Amino acid sequence: MTATTPEAPYLDEDTGIADEAAELLELVAAYRKLNRAQRRRISLGATPEIRTVLAGVERDMALKRSPGSMSAILTDGKEMQAKHLDLIDRVFRDIARGIPRKVLITMPPRHGKSRRAARWAPLWYLSRHPDHRVMIASYSADLADDHGRWIRDAINGYGDQVGLYLHAGSKAANRFDLADRDGNRLDGGLVTAGVGGGLTGKGAHLAVVDDPIKDDADAQSPTMRKRLWDWWTSVLLTRIEPGGSVIVIQTRWHEDDLAGRILAGEDASDWTILDLPAIADSPEDPLRRDIGRPLWPVRYGLKALAKIRRSVGERVWWSLFQQKPRPMSGGVWKQEWIDDHRLTAAILRSIDLDRIVIAVDPAGGDSSVNDEVGITAAGSAYVEALGAHHAHPEMRDELYILDDKSASLGAEEWGIVACQLAIDWQADAIVVESNFGGDMTGQVIKQAWQELTRKGLTRHMLMPRLIPVNAKKGKRLRAEPIAQLYGQGRVHHVGQFTKLEGQMVTWMPGMDSPDRMDSAVHALTELAEIDGLETTMDTYERGDPPGRR
Repeated sequence: MTATTPEAPYLDEDTGIADEAAELLELVAAYRKLNRAQRRRISLGATPEIRTVLAGVERDMALKRSPGSMSAILTDGKEMQAKHLDLIDRVFRDIARGIPRKVLITMPPRHGKSRRAARWAPLWYLSRHPDHRVMIASYSADLADDHGRWIRDAINGYGDQVGLYLHAGSKAANRFDLADRDGNRLDGGLVTAGVGGGLTGKGAHLAVVDDPIKDDADAQSPTMRKRLWDWWTSVLLTRIEPGGSVIVIQTRWHEDDLAGRILAGEDASDWTILDLPAIADSPEDPLRRDIGRPLWPVRYGLKALAKIRRSVGERVWWSLFQQKPRPMSGGVWKQEWIDDHRLTAAILRSIDLDRIVIAVDPAGGDSSVNDEVGITAAGSAYVEALGAHHAHPEMRDELYILDDKSASLGAEEWGIVACQLAIDWQADAIVVESNFGGDMTGQVIKQAWQELTRKGLTRHMLMPRLIPVNAKKGKRLRAEPIAQLYGQGRVHHVGQFTKLEGQMVTWMPGMDSPDRMDSAVHALTELAEIDGLETTMDTYERGDPPGRR
């Protein structure tokens, strides 16, 4: 009989545990290779203990599956998902598999492109390749740094779950290195830059260029477009590692923007183009939508998009939302836009105006030829009218040019004329451009009102509130949103204003802007209270809250 040592039973037990662990690992490895239906059948038939293990495996698989899947897991389903965002995921999945890609994605604003392509996707990519370098560029260093800061903070918050760790000596928002679990530096990391900025240091296995153009002003500037292209060719592209990938994701602004130059370039055939208009307009739609279907119906259905289209006007709609930029041609206004929607004073009497404002554009400014003070009365009403693209009436805001008292006037005169016009029309506000007169323009109005009050000519009316506006960008950017409203048939001239209309239909970008037209633009801008995109109404800086609606 052979004696047994006390340790023998424990050795047998350890061996059994090791065998069970090995068997479980084999099961997990096999489980990962199955399709979703097969995995579900196994999970349903498993013991509670095994089911718990498999749930952890499913979570790990989801974290690795795609950027969207990772975002859903880490935010408990709060991160927005959509079919067009799945297309972005597919691009990054191909790249993570080692397939070099050059991809141009054009899509409307507010559709989640930056959050997915410049935040979740780079985070996911680094989790799959912590030894790779990622570059993120945007129109400004601040915006690019915001993306970098978000990814850095996500690594701090989710690092153990996604297997990413920051190196202790490199944690800046615009440049950080990765480390393994023990803190040893890895080759991977991230760097950010604004367009025109440097991208020194190591190269990139993946470069994401998100929103390379700030606004319409930059898009319309040949100098800014050339600056962007020079940076693209001489800086960003030179930093891509052999076999690396580049993704450009943007909203179209101009035919000659970065996307336009890529499409017209010699290597255009090397690029995959994912053109995603807000409303499908081609049988070759990347999502295979029927023509006329919205891109993100859950958030922006056809009614919501129609409202946006009315708000921003046709040029902005076709450029930013449909990804088909169209250059301005000829004059900004067309005579038929005015003639086809002109009203008589008799018709106006049947309309209950919601607001009436007087706008004043003092003589001078950046024009060397204007010697008139623009003084215009305008009103607005919410009425039943034919929409720009509808055969049946709809309720919408309509705007009316009521009077034009513009003339060559001195400061002691134009204040009285503007205030008298406000009294005649019972205006609720006087809009005054303050670019070149500062507080002086408002003071002229106040003094004129006091003079009329002393003479008993104000009819016991309180002085309308003053709304100073500072038109801080070019004349074209002020005029276009209003011209778009004319094109939609939403502005009506009550009677004939020959001089004002002549200035409108003959004015072209680059010309000095006449003061009659400027005052009309100021008045209509206040009444329209356009809440559209940065490309239009950030032209103005308001001096007080918006008027009543």
